[in-house]
Amino acid sequence: MPFKKFSLKTVDLASMLESFKLNSLFAEKCRPMKKTQNRIPITIKLDDFDAEITHKKIRNINLRVCPPDGKVRISAPLHLSQEKISKFAIAKLDWIRKQRQKMHKKVYQIPDQYLNHEIHYFRGSSYPLRVIENNKSPFAEFVNQEIILNVPAEAQTEMRRSVLNEWYRQQLMQLIPPLINKWEIILNVFVSNFYIRSMKTRWGSCTPKTRKIRFNLELAKKSPQCLEYIVVHELVHLLEASHNNRFKALMNQFYPDWKLHRKELHSLAIAS
Repeated sequence: MPFKKFSLKTVDLASMLESFKLNSLFAEKCRPMKKTQNRIPITIKLDDFDAEITHKKIRNINLRVCPPDGKVRISAPLHLSQEKISKFAIAKLDWIRKQRQKMHKKVYQIPDQYLNHEIHYFRGSSYPLRVIENNKSPFAEFVNQEIILNVPAEAQTEMRRSVLNEWYRQQLMQLIPPLINKWEIILNVFVSNFYIRSMKTRWGSCTPKTRKIRFNLELAKKSPQCLEYIVVHELVHLLEASHNNRFKALMNQFYPDWKLHRKELHSLAIAS
């Protein structure tokens, strides 16, 4: 059987490569985009004020009224629609108005300058600040009903603030562990770790899944009762993550005066 003759056309290599590039580009454009977490805030109108909504990879919706101007911020799960978020916020309008009114009535302190005789707070009481300028390593201490700040002569406000805040941090690192140990036994819970943080809107926070707790640095300035209230509050979250009726019942059972100390803390501004 005779073989058929085939004619071979010359292949243009450049055209072939160009075709491959175009096909690849088309496939890239058609490939579905990976879903990313939406963190761009959206603003909705609530009565005579706005609320800022941010979608996050979280399970529950959270609403906060932030000092000093009472700005409303809502964190919502990624899948939650704006309509459902608006309904949630509208249901909280009375509470939001009360919180905003409280904030507008508060008198916010003039920023500290960390100078001699300036009044600072420790464990709920006020004490004069005494600044000692020397060439030693900077540190603070509490002596004879005074808070002593040892700093270099050229130390500016930011450095003085940093030194004093470090002292406050050290005090909390000594004050908090005995309270945690006490309430771990009473509540039959376990804290894996705790941290001291500068927080603008919260006195404390808890992550039940990791059993880690964060405390606001400003608690060093508040009364021992307020500090213990926050410790109990955060440890109770290891039994109940939400601020629901069960949480309140547990607080009533184990720390009956908690509402008094909460009221005291709510009457105080968190330093920014």
